[in-house]
Amino acid sequence: MTLHTDLTRVLKDTSRTFFIPIVRLPARLQETVACAYLCMRAIDEIEDHPGLDDTTKTVLLHGLGPILQAHLGIGNAHTVLAELDIFFSPYRSILPEVTLRIGDWLSSAPGEIAPRVWDATIAMAERMAYWAGNHWQIQTEADLDGYTFSVAGAVGLLICDIWGWFDGTPIDRMSAVQFGRGLQAVNILRNRKEDSDRGVNFFPAGWTDKHMFMYARKNLDLARAGVISMPKSSFKYFVDIPLHLAEATLSAIENGVGKLSREQVMQIVGQAT
Repeated sequence: MTLHTDLTRVLKDTSRTFFIPIVRLPARLQETVACAYLCMRAIDEIEDHPGLDDTTKTVLLHGLGPILQAHLGIGNAHTVLAELDIFFSPYRSILPEVTLRIGDWLSSAPGEIAPRVWDATIAMAERMAYWAGNHWQIQTEADLDGYTFSVAGAVGLLICDIWGWFDGTPIDRMSAVQFGRGLQAVNILRNRKEDSDRGVNFFPAGWTDKHMFMYARKNLDLARAGVISMPKSSFKYFVDIPLHLAEATLSAIENGVGKLSREQVMQIVGQAT
């Protein structure tokens, strides 16, 4: 089984939202975006893991950065894979495959864009270590903006850089940040019970569901305005499906449904394409 096959399989297992738009991209772009997404998801799975306490999460996330920094650009994938294998060994039975194989995803990035993917992964680990170490204390909308940028808005900027490397397409970077923030706010609303069960609250002090709906809608609307103004390109098609799904999911949550059915997802995908 090839690494490309593994990329596709693990991507399908971890993301219903992004799997379809990613696998429809041109081959080299598809593999690059997939490995970048899986690197970000690998970090996210540590941050969200229900079986790890905040101290352990902080240690893991802080520990990843120095390992990756030490091996960036040395041209020996086996070395970083071996060191990561040792690093993760105490947690091998509880961490998911997408996290345990972060070295594979990093090593599969094309050489010209690989440093940007590694840098984004290192930065994501450090930002998530900060939030875990501070027990996700979100008191104000500014705190929420900081968190949603850390976990999703910055990913939008990475995707902009990948497109610029691939075909020179100029992307509105603020729209990319708003895209990430909007999607993350929908996730916060959708996962509020699970987050509450593990003692985490992403709502600023005094906020109700109504405030978070307004925050999500504001960022999705701003992202949508940016997408509409873009020339037709693979990037526009890439973000259009997740935007449609996020908007529909937000409406479903508002109506008390909670999540979209598989049939609704496929209908939205069909309309978007």
